[in-house]
Amino acid sequence: MALYIIGIGLSDEKDITVKGLEIVKKADFVYLENYTSILQCPISHLEKLYGKRIILTDRDMVEKRADEILEKAKTKDVAFLVVGDPMSATTHIDLMLRAKEKDIDVRVIHNASILTAVGITGLQLYKFGKTTSIPFPENVKAETPYNVIEMNRKNNMHTLVLLDIDVEKNKFMKVDEAIRILLGIEKNKKKDMITDETSMIGCARLGSDDQFIKAGKAKDLLEVDFGKPPHCLIMPAEMHFMEEEALKEFC
Repeated sequence: MALYIIGIGLSDEKDITVKGLEIVKKADFVYLENYTSILQCPISHLEKLYGKRIILTDRDMVEKRADEILEKAKTKDVAFLVVGDPMSATTHIDLMLRAKEKDIDVRVIHNASILTAVGITGLQLYKFGKTTSIPFPENVKAETPYNVIEMNRKNNMHTLVLLDIDVEKNKFMKVDEAIRILLGIEKNKKKDMITDETSMIGCARLGSDDQFIKAGKAKDLLEVDFGKPPHCLIMPAEMHFMEEEALKEFC
């Protein structure tokens, strides 16, 4: 009996590891966390490959009603699937802590994450600073993303900016929306840190066969159609010559 928190990668049903797949096939219950990110395939594709019925979980269930999952893990094997890597979101760490409090055996199966997939841009991962996110403005008007980008720039670090999603409303922030929000914050800050001429990198569906990456000035990326979600934005700091070469080649 155990709670297995399993990363299933960034793209489709085939991204799960062999170890993860073996555990899922033997599990008594299989849950899929369905609010911090999205896959590029229907849930039915996962169920067909895994040979299991998948129970979707929203934020309310994981953060407020997790006992429904944990009680089962006391006597059964429970697989809790996470898009990307399980340790990339604090909510999954909280689930682990609550399981430990109940003396439930917890095992983590890692996988690819957006935090590492951004390396495909050619930017060196160790030069990334603190990650930030941009929420939908109707939910909260925050200057935190701007402040994090500013802090990272002072330390000559790149910034990965994650963009908000609302799976229940089928709403996903796009690159152009994120840029407009940052430019709006700049109007209030008046620091000339983020302008129409600022270099940025827009990314869509990283890890999938149809991933799309485009580098350019803010004003130019506003006109680019990045297609289906999920999207993210990268604010590069001063780049090493190898990063510049890779960026030109890959983006």
